[in-house]
Amino acid sequence: MNDSFHSSFVSVQWIFLLQNGLLFPMDNISPADELRSLEDRINALLPPRYSGCFEDVSPTSMGSATLRYDNDGKVVWGEIWTTFCHLALAGGPPHRGRLLGPVTAEEIEASPQQYEQVVAELSRALKLCVNLPLIPAKQPGWITLQCKLEATAAWLVRAIVAENVIARHDGAILYVPAGPNFRVEKEIKNVVVSVAKTCHYLFDHLEPEQQPMGAAPALVGPPLPHEILAKCEQYQQAAASLQRCIEESTGMVTRIAESPGWVGMNCSDEETAVWLLRAVAVGDILVRREEATLYVPIDLSASDAIIRTTATVTKAHFLSRLRSK
Repeated sequence: MNDSFHSSFVSVQWIFLLQNGLLFPMDNISPADELRSLEDRINALLPPRYSGCFEDVSPTSMGSATLRYDNDGKVVWGEIWTTFCHLALAGGPPHRGRLLGPVTAEEIEASPQQYEQVVAELSRALKLCVNLPLIPAKQPGWITLQCKLEATAAWLVRAIVAENVIARHDGAILYVPAGPNFRVEKEIKNVVVSVAKTCHYLFDHLEPEQQPMGAAPALVGPPLPHEILAKCEQYQQAAASLQRCIEESTGMVTRIAESPGWVGMNCSDEETAVWLLRAVAVGDILVRREEATLYVPIDLSASDAIIRTTATVTKAHFLSRLRSK
Protein backbone atom coordinates (compact mmCIF):
# COMPACT_ATOMS: atom_id res chain seq x y z
CA MET A 1 0.00 0.00 0.00
CA ASN A 2 1.50 3.37 -1.02
CA ASP A 3 1.65 6.27 1.45
CA SER A 4 -0.98 8.41 -0.27
CA PHE A 5 -3.51 5.56 -0.39
CA HIS A 6 -2.70 4.63 3.21
CA SER A 7 -3.24 8.22 4.41
CA SER A 8 -6.55 8.47 2.55
CA PHE A 9 -7.77 5.14 3.87
CA VAL A 10 -7.06 5.81 7.54
CA SER A 11 -8.54 9.30 7.20
CA VAL A 12 -11.76 7.76 5.92
CA GLN A 13 -11.78 5.41 8.92
CA TRP A 14 -11.29 8.28 11.38
CA ILE A 15 -14.08 10.27 9.72
CA PHE A 16 -16.37 7.20 9.81
CA LEU A 17 -15.83 6.91 13.53
CA LEU A 18 -16.50 10.59 14.16
CA GLN A 19 -19.59 10.77 11.94
CA ASN A 20 -21.16 7.70 13.53
CA GLY A 21 -20.50 8.77 17.10
CA LEU A 22 -18.12 5.88 17.70
CA LEU A 23 -15.22 7.80 19.24
CA PHE A 24 -15.00 8.42 22.96
CA PRO A 25 -11.47 9.86 23.50
CA MET A 26 -10.57 13.08 25.26
CA ASP A 27 -11.16 16.29 23.33
CA ASN A 28 -8.61 16.96 20.57
CA ILE A 29 -6.70 13.72 21.12
CA SER A 30 -4.61 12.83 18.08
CA PRO A 31 -4.45 9.39 16.45
CA ALA A 32 -0.83 9.07 17.62
CA ASP A 33 -1.89 9.77 21.21
CA GLU A 34 -4.75 7.29 20.80
CA LEU A 35 -2.21 4.65 19.75
CA ARG A 36 -0.04 5.34 22.79
CA SER A 37 -3.10 5.17 25.05
CA LEU A 38 -4.09 1.84 23.53
CA GLU A 39 -0.63 0.38 24.08
CA ASP A 40 -0.71 1.57 27.70
CA ARG A 41 -4.03 -0.22 28.26
CA ILE A 42 -2.68 -3.41 26.69
CA ASN A 43 0.38 -3.27 28.96
CA ALA A 44 -1.87 -2.76 32.00
CA LEU A 45 -3.94 -5.83 31.11
CA LEU A 46 -1.05 -8.25 30.54
CA PRO A 47 1.83 -9.53 32.69
CA PRO A 48 4.97 -7.32 32.68
CA ARG A 49 6.93 -9.94 30.72
CA TYR A 50 4.98 -8.84 27.62
CA SER A 51 5.40 -5.07 28.06
CA GLY A 52 7.00 -3.49 25.01
CA CYS A 53 8.05 -6.79 23.46
CA PHE A 54 4.94 -8.10 21.73
CA GLU A 55 6.92 -8.78 18.55
CA ASP A 56 8.94 -11.36 20.49
CA VAL A 57 5.86 -13.40 21.41
CA SER A 58 5.72 -16.44 19.17
CA PRO A 59 2.28 -17.50 17.91
CA THR A 60 3.68 -21.01 17.38
CA SER A 61 2.69 -23.75 19.79
CA MET A 62 5.31 -25.54 21.92
CA GLY A 63 3.42 -28.76 21.29
CA SER A 64 0.87 -30.55 23.41
CA ALA A 65 1.97 -32.08 26.72
CA THR A 66 1.49 -35.83 26.95
CA LEU A 67 -0.96 -37.01 29.60
CA ARG A 68 0.45 -39.13 32.40
CA TYR A 69 -1.52 -41.79 34.27
CA ASP A 70 -1.24 -43.36 37.73
CA ASN A 71 -1.46 -47.07 38.52
CA ASP A 72 -5.25 -46.88 38.56
CA GLY A 73 -5.37 -45.44 35.04
CA LYS A 74 -6.31 -41.93 36.18
CA VAL A 75 -4.66 -38.84 34.72
CA VAL A 76 -2.28 -37.18 37.19
CA TRP A 77 -3.41 -33.70 36.20
CA GLY A 78 -1.40 -31.86 38.83
CA GLU A 79 1.93 -33.27 37.62
CA ILE A 80 1.77 -32.64 33.88
CA TRP A 81 2.74 -29.03 33.27
CA THR A 82 5.88 -27.25 34.42
CA THR A 83 5.55 -24.43 31.89
CA PHE A 84 2.96 -23.02 29.49
CA CYS A 85 2.94 -21.48 26.02
CA HIS A 86 2.53 -17.72 25.83
CA LEU A 87 -0.92 -16.38 26.62
CA ALA A 88 -3.11 -16.22 23.52
CA LEU A 89 -4.36 -12.89 24.90
CA ALA A 90 -0.80 -11.59 24.57
CA GLY A 91 -0.30 -13.00 21.08
CA GLY A 92 0.70 -16.57 21.85
CA PRO A 93 -0.83 -19.62 20.18
CA PRO A 94 -4.43 -20.36 21.18
CA HIS A 95 -4.62 -23.68 23.00
CA ARG A 96 -7.21 -24.91 20.48
CA GLY A 97 -7.22 -24.28 16.76
CA ARG A 98 -11.03 -24.06 16.71
CA LEU A 99 -13.50 -22.92 19.34
CA LEU A 100 -14.72 -25.35 21.98
CA GLY A 101 -18.19 -23.89 22.32
CA PRO A 102 -21.09 -24.28 24.75
CA VAL A 103 -22.99 -27.55 24.96
CA THR A 104 -26.73 -27.72 24.30
CA ALA A 105 -29.28 -29.10 26.75
CA GLU A 106 -30.31 -31.68 24.12
CA GLU A 107 -26.77 -33.13 24.03
CA ILE A 108 -26.75 -33.52 27.81
CA GLU A 109 -30.24 -35.03 27.97
CA ALA A 110 -29.25 -37.59 25.34
CA SER A 111 -26.27 -38.90 27.35
CA PRO A 112 -26.78 -38.07 31.05
CA GLN A 113 -24.46 -40.79 32.40
CA GLN A 114 -21.58 -39.77 30.13
CA TYR A 115 -22.16 -36.17 31.10
CA GLU A 116 -21.87 -36.94 34.81
CA GLN A 117 -18.60 -38.79 34.15
CA VAL A 118 -17.17 -35.80 32.28
CA VAL A 119 -18.23 -33.40 35.05
CA ALA A 120 -16.58 -35.65 37.65
CA GLU A 121 -13.29 -35.83 35.74
CA LEU A 122 -13.22 -32.11 34.96
CA SER A 123 -13.92 -31.32 38.60
CA ARG A 124 -11.15 -33.66 39.78
CA ALA A 125 -8.69 -32.18 37.29
CA LEU A 126 -9.42 -28.55 38.12
CA LYS A 127 -9.12 -29.22 41.87
CA LEU A 128 -5.61 -30.53 41.21
CA CYS A 129 -4.54 -27.74 38.85
CA VAL A 130 -5.98 -24.43 40.07
CA ASN A 131 -6.58 -22.78 43.41
CA LEU A 132 -10.19 -21.81 42.77
CA PRO A 133 -13.00 -23.56 44.67
CA LEU A 134 -15.52 -25.49 42.59
CA ILE A 135 -19.16 -24.83 43.37
CA PRO A 136 -22.31 -26.67 42.22
CA ALA A 137 -23.41 -25.58 38.75
CA LYS A 138 -26.86 -24.02 38.55
CA GLN A 139 -27.08 -24.78 34.83
CA PRO A 140 -26.15 -28.00 33.00
CA GLY A 141 -23.28 -27.79 30.53
CA TRP A 142 -20.90 -25.87 32.76
CA ILE A 143 -18.31 -26.31 35.47
CA THR A 144 -18.35 -23.38 37.89
CA LEU A 145 -15.46 -21.97 39.89
CA GLN A 146 -15.64 -19.31 42.58
CA CYS A 147 -13.29 -16.34 42.17
CA LYS A 148 -12.76 -13.85 44.97
CA LEU A 149 -13.72 -10.87 42.80
CA GLU A 150 -15.88 -10.24 39.77
CA ALA A 151 -12.93 -8.52 38.05
CA THR A 152 -10.86 -11.69 38.48
CA ALA A 153 -13.53 -13.80 36.79
CA ALA A 154 -13.84 -11.28 33.95
CA TRP A 155 -10.06 -11.29 33.33
CA LEU A 156 -10.08 -15.08 33.16
CA VAL A 157 -13.04 -15.09 30.77
CA ARG A 158 -11.17 -12.79 28.35
CA ALA A 159 -8.05 -14.93 28.53
CA ILE A 160 -9.79 -18.33 28.28
CA VAL A 161 -11.90 -17.26 25.28
CA ALA A 162 -8.70 -16.11 23.55
CA GLU A 163 -7.48 -19.72 23.98
CA ASN A 164 -10.53 -20.80 21.92
CA VAL A 165 -12.43 -22.28 24.84
CA ILE A 166 -15.76 -20.65 25.65
CA ALA A 167 -16.11 -19.11 29.11
CA ARG A 168 -18.41 -16.66 30.82
CA HIS A 169 -18.98 -15.24 34.27
CA ASP A 170 -21.82 -14.22 36.54
CA GLY A 171 -20.38 -11.86 39.08
CA ALA A 172 -17.37 -13.62 40.62
CA ILE A 173 -18.43 -17.07 39.36
CA LEU A 174 -16.47 -18.41 36.38
CA TYR A 175 -18.15 -20.85 33.96
CA VAL A 176 -16.28 -23.23 31.61
CA PRO A 177 -17.93 -25.85 29.39
CA ALA A 178 -18.67 -29.52 30.03
CA GLY A 179 -20.35 -31.92 27.64
CA PRO A 180 -21.10 -35.65 27.42
CA ASN A 181 -18.92 -36.09 24.35
CA PHE A 182 -15.82 -34.52 25.92
CA ARG A 183 -12.84 -36.88 25.76
CA VAL A 184 -10.07 -36.95 28.38
CA GLU A 185 -7.24 -36.47 25.88
CA LYS A 186 -9.09 -33.78 23.88
CA GLU A 187 -11.89 -31.55 25.20
CA ILE A 188 -11.40 -32.26 28.91
CA LYS A 189 -7.71 -31.56 28.54
CA ASN A 190 -8.50 -28.39 26.55
CA VAL A 191 -10.64 -26.99 29.35
CA VAL A 192 -8.16 -27.91 32.07
CA VAL A 193 -5.14 -26.49 30.24
CA SER A 194 -6.92 -23.24 29.34
CA VAL A 195 -8.02 -22.63 32.93
CA ALA A 196 -4.67 -23.68 34.43
CA LYS A 197 -2.69 -21.61 31.92
CA THR A 198 -4.68 -18.42 32.39
CA CYS A 199 -4.73 -18.78 36.19
CA HIS A 200 -0.95 -19.27 36.10
CA TYR A 201 -0.42 -16.02 34.24
CA LEU A 202 -2.99 -14.10 36.28
CA PHE A 203 -1.90 -15.14 39.77
CA ASP A 204 1.81 -15.82 39.22
CA HIS A 205 2.84 -13.22 36.64
CA LEU A 206 0.69 -10.12 37.08
CA GLU A 207 2.16 -7.61 39.54
CA PRO A 208 0.07 -6.99 42.68
CA GLU A 209 -0.92 -3.51 41.45
CA GLN A 210 -2.09 -5.07 38.15
CA GLN A 211 -4.42 -7.61 39.72
CA PRO A 212 -8.01 -6.95 38.63
CA MET A 213 -9.99 -5.43 41.45
CA GLY A 214 -13.64 -4.84 42.33
CA ALA A 215 -16.47 -4.85 39.83
CA ALA A 216 -15.84 -5.62 36.19
CA PRO A 217 -17.04 -3.78 33.08
CA ALA A 218 -19.75 -5.49 31.07
CA LEU A 219 -18.06 -7.68 28.47
CA VAL A 220 -19.48 -7.98 24.97
CA GLY A 221 -19.83 -11.72 24.41
CA PRO A 222 -21.60 -14.31 22.25
CA PRO A 223 -25.12 -15.56 22.93
CA LEU A 224 -25.70 -19.10 24.18
CA PRO A 225 -27.38 -21.65 21.86
CA HIS A 226 -30.78 -21.38 23.57
CA GLU A 227 -30.63 -17.58 23.32
CA ILE A 228 -30.00 -17.78 19.58
CA LEU A 229 -32.97 -20.11 19.15
CA ALA A 230 -35.23 -17.86 21.24
CA LYS A 231 -34.20 -14.73 19.36
CA CYS A 232 -33.49 -16.14 15.91
CA GLU A 233 -34.66 -13.12 13.90
CA GLN A 234 -32.88 -10.65 16.17
CA TYR A 235 -29.72 -12.76 15.96
CA GLN A 236 -29.77 -12.80 12.16
CA GLN A 237 -30.32 -9.03 12.03
CA ALA A 238 -27.54 -8.38 14.55
CA ALA A 239 -25.13 -10.62 12.65
CA ALA A 240 -25.88 -8.92 9.34
CA SER A 241 -25.59 -5.47 10.92
CA LEU A 242 -22.25 -6.27 12.54
CA GLN A 243 -20.86 -7.65 9.29
CA ARG A 244 -22.01 -4.63 7.33
CA CYS A 245 -20.66 -2.10 9.83
CA ILE A 246 -17.24 -3.73 10.05
CA GLU A 247 -16.93 -4.11 6.30
CA GLU A 248 -17.98 -0.49 5.66
CA SER A 249 -15.64 0.94 8.29
CA THR A 250 -12.56 -1.23 7.71
CA GLY A 251 -12.81 -2.75 4.24
CA MET A 252 -12.19 -6.18 5.78
CA VAL A 253 -13.97 -9.25 4.45
CA THR A 254 -16.22 -10.83 7.09
CA ARG A 255 -18.12 -14.08 7.47
CA ILE A 256 -20.34 -15.85 9.96
CA ALA A 257 -18.29 -18.35 11.95
CA GLU A 258 -18.98 -22.07 12.00
CA SER A 259 -19.41 -21.71 15.76
CA PRO A 260 -22.68 -19.81 16.29
CA GLY A 261 -22.44 -16.36 17.83
CA TRP A 262 -19.33 -15.03 16.10
CA VAL A 263 -18.36 -12.94 13.07
CA GLY A 264 -14.95 -13.59 11.53
CA MET A 265 -12.68 -11.04 9.84
CA ASN A 266 -10.02 -12.10 7.38
CA CYS A 267 -6.77 -10.38 8.37
CA SER A 268 -3.87 -9.99 5.96
CA ASP A 269 -1.65 -12.26 8.07
CA GLU A 270 -1.35 -13.86 11.51
CA GLU A 271 0.71 -10.96 12.88
CA THR A 272 -2.10 -8.52 12.07
CA ALA A 273 -4.69 -10.81 13.67
CA VAL A 274 -2.59 -11.00 16.84
CA TRP A 275 -2.19 -7.22 17.06
CA LEU A 276 -5.90 -6.65 16.52
CA LEU A 277 -6.80 -9.29 19.11
CA ARG A 278 -4.92 -7.42 21.84
CA ALA A 279 -6.36 -4.08 20.75
CA VAL A 280 -9.95 -5.36 20.73
CA ALA A 281 -9.61 -7.24 24.03
CA VAL A 282 -8.87 -4.07 26.01
CA GLY A 283 -12.11 -2.61 24.67
CA ASP A 284 -14.04 -5.12 26.83
CA ILE A 285 -14.93 -7.24 23.80
CA LEU A 286 -14.41 -10.99 23.95
CA VAL A 287 -12.21 -11.84 20.99
CA ARG A 288 -10.34 -14.84 19.65
CA ARG A 289 -8.54 -15.95 16.53
CA GLU A 290 -8.16 -19.00 14.36
CA GLU A 291 -4.84 -18.48 12.57
CA ALA A 292 -5.25 -15.21 10.62
CA THR A 293 -9.02 -14.91 11.13
CA LEU A 294 -10.18 -12.71 14.01
CA TYR A 295 -13.57 -13.38 15.62
CA VAL A 296 -15.81 -10.99 17.57
CA PRO A 297 -19.15 -11.85 19.20
CA ILE A 298 -22.69 -11.16 18.03
CA ASP A 299 -23.98 -9.92 21.38
CA LEU A 300 -27.77 -9.85 21.88
CA SER A 301 -27.79 -8.75 25.51
CA ALA A 302 -27.15 -5.01 25.11
CA SER A 303 -28.67 -2.51 22.70
CA ASP A 304 -25.32 -0.83 22.07
CA ALA A 305 -23.30 -4.03 21.58
CA ILE A 306 -23.05 -3.70 17.78
CA ILE A 307 -21.94 -0.07 18.11
CA ARG A 308 -19.38 -0.92 20.80
CA THR A 309 -17.95 -3.79 18.78
CA THR A 310 -17.82 -1.81 15.55
CA ALA A 311 -16.17 1.12 17.31
CA THR A 312 -13.56 -1.06 18.95
CA VAL A 313 -12.73 -3.02 15.81
CA THR A 314 -12.65 0.09 13.61
CA LYS A 315 -10.37 2.01 15.97
CA ALA A 316 -8.10 -1.00 16.33
CA HIS A 317 -7.91 -1.44 12.56
CA PHE A 318 -7.22 2.25 12.05
CA LEU A 319 -4.46 2.31 14.67
CA SER A 320 -2.96 -0.89 13.27
CA ARG A 321 -2.60 0.77 9.88
CA LEU A 322 -1.21 3.91 11.50
CA ARG A 323 1.30 1.84 13.45
CA SER A 324 2.53 -0.05 10.39
CA LYS A 325 2.91 3.06 8.22
